Parts: sequence; structure tokens; C-alpha cells
Amino acid sequence: METKEKELLRGGQFLVKETKCEDVFTPEDFSEEQNMMKDAVMEFNDREIIAHRERFEKKDYAYTEEVMRKAGELGFLSVAVPEAYGGMDMGFVSTMLVCDYISSGTGSFSTAFGAHTGIGTMPITLYGTEEQKQKYVTKLASGEWFGAYCLTEPGAGSDANSGKTTAALTEDGKHYVINGQKMWISNAGFANLLIVFARIEDDKNITGFIVENNPENGITLGEEEDKLGIHASSTRQVFFNDTKVPVENMLAQRGEGFKIAMNALNVGRIKLAAACLDSQRRITSYATEYATARKQFKTPISEFGAIKYKLAEMATNTYVGESASYRTAKNIEDRIELRQAAGNSHQEAELKGVEEYAIECSILKVAVSEDVQDCADEGIQIFGGMGFSKETPMEAAWRDARIARIYEGTNEINRMLSVGMLVKKAMKGHVDLLGPAMAVQEELMGIPSFDTPDYSELFSEEKEMIAKLKKVFLMVAGAGVQKYGPQLEEHQQLLMAASNILIEIYMAESAILRTEKNAKRFGEDSQKHQIAMAQLYLYNAVDIVIKNAKEGIVSFAEGDEQRMMLMGLKRFTKYTNQPNVVALRTTIADKVASENKYCF
Repeated sequence: METKEKELLRGGQFLVKETKCEDVFTPEDFSEEQNMMKDAVMEFNDREIIAHRERFEKKDYAYTEEVMRKAGELGFLSVAVPEAYGGMDMGFVSTMLVCDYISSGTGSFSTAFGAHTGIGTMPITLYGTEEQKQKYVTKLASGEWFGAYCLTEPGAGSDANSGKTTAALTEDGKHYVINGQKMWISNAGFANLLIVFARIEDDKNITGFIVENNPENGITLGEEEDKLGIHASSTRQVFFNDTKVPVENMLAQRGEGFKIAMNALNVGRIKLAAACLDSQRRITSYATEYATARKQFKTPISEFGAIKYKLAEMATNTYVGESASYRTAKNIEDRIELRQAAGNSHQEAELKGVEEYAIECSILKVAVSEDVQDCADEGIQIFGGMGFSKETPMEAAWRDARIARIYEGTNEINRMLSVGMLVKKAMKGHVDLLGPAMAVQEELMGIPSFDTPDYSELFSEEKEMIAKLKKVFLMVAGAGVQKYGPQLEEHQQLLMAASNILIEIYMAESAILRTEKNAKRFGEDSQKHQIAMAQLYLYNAVDIVIKNAKEGIVSFAEGDEQRMMLMGLKRFTKYTNQPNVVALRTTIADKVASENKYCF
């Protein structure tokens, strides 16, 4: 246990400490049990969801509920729930895996599943009393009951703590009476239980309540929302009119609702990343099948360079998303185990374990939700006119993907959060940003080395490039913090630029570490295409870093300071051996086409 603790970096420390490839978890590390679970989930997805895709597209809400019940019967809703409450208690990686492979059939089911198992069940598992858990979690874990999460209001979206819904104690002190309106509530149409956030008197923070969905208790629902995508995901407004809730149904303590909401969102974010992964795999496979079968000018379009470009980028982003998502999931799982070994309760260990990696959860949410949208967009393009038709799965995939950038906190909010949380961790002394940032400043003043480095080992140059990109982040963010101090959060465009750099570092490093680990154990030859994907992603990442760093630097630095930082940027983003990206893309695309699917 001790060695594990030494190797387990804290959240955000990836930026200032080197991670060894042996210390990352990869999809190739799934246990036999996890692979069996994966097969069972994929079979369920094919049989119950993908085979009936048109029912979801035609807004068959009853079918969504029916499939959710079946998922409950097979135990898929209870993977994360402790055994004491009827769950499988399978650990965080397994929870991610089920979410990953069950979510690709349609965004409608993915949303219902995610809302129920995540924000619908988890707040009670993690914050509920023993009585609350015995009473409600067992029913939610089996699929006998379904849950929904009522946070958003017409005037309270990203500013979740500004809700107007009220909770007033009755004179006899036995109930709270809730009044107000919630909107965009997933699963509202069939939920038996609602996690509701309301404000008591003039409290600074909102409070959470467990509310049984009983229409005779002043609860009414709006009509189903007519949405761009996720057509069969029940999404309604919920109105509370003098709804009485027993005082023992308060969740955690008075005024702790905002904390519950934020921690539930951390888990929701990494799970959302997982929920986008198999969609990318399937979209890439559909596009590949079409491209190898479709002939123009007597040639399969998969042999045209313009299509190879798309297939290679789609496959690469999918591979990188997997690499980063499971790396973080295992870090969270290890942190939970460490805390439990140290005597923490399940609730405390899980809460603190996820909270520790909140930065990484935000990074993943942004990166993977944007990649799945790009993947679906290119999928439509490869299908051409057919891609625009409802007959092919592409247009639904594109519409369903769009919501992923909005819920669990918009990508803009998550970008700013990732940098904001990192700065807060530095202030608390959890991540030493100041020392490395000062070292980068000194390096800028010094004379660069003109030695020719030895890059004979696999990824030696790529890993050096990652280290240099970390210096770019420290240079830009460090100067921003020095200049603006606590006012940094008001400079949103600078924060967005810094977060784009942070995201690319984490994603690129994750792919390199996964591939290096697998090359060491399975042989370099077996990882030829994965090496190409890791190199291609890094090449793209460097361009994104240059653009965002330049924007950040010119926004706050002038004169000599600006010149020096721009020269530093040039130095920190210079390849010694520029990769031939056209050759890399061709290698990847040819492999995907030869297998006729996403095959990594």
C-alpha cells in the first residue's frame, strides 16, 4: 500500500511531476471480470438499444423506461452502489466501463442511464443517512424506482446557487414545504424520486432534499420538451406547490446543497466523458464501413487522402479519450482505496477520492464531449448526402452529441473551473505551481542549450515536448496569476486559453503513457499504429498550445516581457525531428480501413 501511495499523484500534479508509464491504468489492463462485464453490456446495448434505435428517435419514452428496467434487472444500475444497499460495489473503473459501453446506442438512453445512476442515486449514496440509504438506494439500484435531479431553474443555470425555490419549516417542525420551479429535468416523466435543491429562509447556500414524486403532494410536470436530440430522454419542467417533505428527508446538513451539487457534478463529468467514448468508436466504425464500401471514380473513398485524414483524426481522438478517461478513473479508484485503508467511511472515501481529481474530471468532460461532436460531424461528411438522411445513424449521433457540451456544467464553465481549481490547489499547497513557474521564468532569462539530444528511445522526444508544453502553461498561467492575482477569474478569455493548454497536455500525455506502457509489455511492433496516434495527437496539441499561449501572452504582456515570453513559447514548442503527419495519418487510416472498424 505504501508504494502505491508514493506513486499516486494528487489531482493537478500531473502538471509539475513526471508520471511513469507503469503507473497509469489503460483499457488493456481490464481484469477478466471487467472484460466479461464489458461483453455483457455491449450485448445488451446491441440487443435492447441499437436494434430499436428508431423507437428512441420517435420519442418512445415508455421504451426508454422499459430498457432502464431491464438494465436494472441485469444489475447495470447498481455497479457503483455498495453491497449493503443491493449493489455490486465494483469500483470506479468498472462503473466507468459500464457507462462507456452502455451509452453508445442512443443519447436518449445514455442520458436516462447517466442521470439515474449518477446524479439521481449518488447524492443519497454519498450524503444520505443510513435510514435514507436503506429506504431509497436499494430501490434505485434495482431499477424498481428511478431517480431525477432537480437543480436548474429558469434563472439559475451555471450559477447553480442562485435558485429561487424555497423550503419553509412547518410550525410543528415535522416537514419542509417546498415551492418553486425546476427545468430541464432528465427522467422527470418516470422518476419516482427527486433530489431537489431549495433555499431555507435567507441561507447563503441551497439545501438538498429527497422528495418522493407524488402528484397529490403538489408536484406537477410540464409537457415533454421538444429537443434537438436525445428525443426519447424524458425532459420536463417540475413545479412544486406547497410540497411537504418530512424533515428527515433533508440530504446532509442545512446549507450543504451547493456542496452536494458540485461534488455530484464532478462524478457526472468524468462519467459523461465515458459516455461519449463508445459513441466515438461506433461512429468511426460506421464511417469506415461506409468509406470502404462506397466507390467513386472506381475507387473506395477510404483510399482517398481527404477521407484518410478524417478517419485518422477520428480514431486518434477516440484512442486519446480512452487513454485519459481510464487513467483518471483508476487514479480515483486508488485514492478511494487509500482513504478506506486509512479508516475513512465509504461515503467519505468516495467523495474525497473524486474531489481530489476534480480538475481532471473537468478536463475530460470538455475534451471528450468536443471530440465526440467532431467525430459525428466528420461521420456525416464521410457519408456525404446519406449522412444527412435519417436512414443512416449519423445525423442522430450528431444531434445527440450536441448536448454533451452543455450539461454537467457547460464546457466554458468547466474550462474556467479547471484552471481556477488548479490555482486554488496551489494556494493550499496541494500542488506546487510557484516553484516550477519561477524555474521557467529563470530559464527564459538563461541561454538555451544547443546540444543535440539523444532521442533514440521510444517517445523520448515526445516526452520532452510534453515537459516543454507544461513550461508553456506555467509561463502563461504563472504570469497571469502574478499580474491579476485574485482578479484572474474576471479575465475569462485568458482562463479559457490557459485551460486549452492544460487540456492538451493531459490528453497528449495520457496517450503517450498508455502507448509506452503497452509497447514495453507487448512489443513496439504491436503498437505501431498506437504510436502513430500518440504522435499525431501531440502534433495537433502543439499547434493548439501555440495559438492559445500567444493569445494569452499578448493579452497581458507588453514590450520586453512580451518579446521574451513569445521567444520562450517558440523555444518550448520546437520539434527537433518534425513528425511527418501526412504519413502518420495514412498509417492510422489504412489500419482502420483494413480492419473495417475502430480496432484499437
